[in-house]
Amino acid sequence: MENQRKDRRIKWLILLIPTLTIGLWEYVRHAFLLPYISMDLGNLLAPFIVLAVTLTLVRGLFARLEQSQRALQAEKEVKASLEERESLARELHDGISQSMFLLAVKLDQLEELDKEGPVWELANGLRETVRVMHEDVRQAIANLREPASPAKAAWVVPLRGLLGETAELTGARAEFVWTIPDDSLTDKEKIELHACVREALMNVRKHANASRVYVVGACDGQGGFRCSVEDDGVGFEGNPLQVQGRFGLRMVRDRAKAMGWSFLAERRGSRTVVELVKAGKKANV
Repeated sequence: MENQRKDRRIKWLILLIPTLTIGLWEYVRHAFLLPYISMDLGNLLAPFIVLAVTLTLVRGLFARLEQSQRALQAEKEVKASLEERESLARELHDGISQSMFLLAVKLDQLEELDKEGPVWELANGLRETVRVMHEDVRQAIANLREPASPAKAAWVVPLRGLLGETAELTGARAEFVWTIPDDSLTDKEKIELHACVREALMNVRKHANASRVYVVGACDGQGGFRCSVEDDGVGFEGNPLQVQGRFGLRMVRDRAKAMGWSFLAERRGSRTVVELVKAGKKANV
């Protein structure tokens, strides 16, 4: 609201300054300069005076207005992203989470009907699978509803925390190397990059069986960056984006595509690498 009031004041100033300038010039000319400057010369000087004022005062106001509009647009993008996260969290809670809870109840009833034999063993195995999936959904809902503060310089701290949690749960050694300047990313880029790293680390937790895990973020010096999650685990079998029942890397790919980043998931020597790259401006020339 405050930004909107500032924008209105700037717009009024842009409109009024040329008018006030020409009015002030005419007053000074007639009141003080008429004996020294003829009418024709005064009329000739008027547009140049307005131009000089425009290039100084009005040009600065235009720059401030453009800066304010960019800040407002960035704020709208962050708000839209957070609303999308909240909407997705509600859908997960009201749909998948509750359905899985009902499925667990049905499996309990099935176990009561046959407490021994193959049916009981199958139901018991399915219930354990449902429990794990239910925990994953609950964790996803919690992550979506975490209050994001992308404007703070310490936004990278949660990324290091995610890596630490992964190392603690898997027993792997963790290494965090981050050199991307905070001011080189927009608020939306920070939110999306955080979500991509989280999904990649969840994939490491579930499937990699790694002894070392790395999160690397580096700038290219041209306004772009490279961010990767790497591990020395078992690697991929075939195309990881086509494995049935695994959606984490597909979500990372889709988020990257929506942001205009390149996505790569491959084996490099002894490491499995999930990489996101934003091309710098000079690189596109």
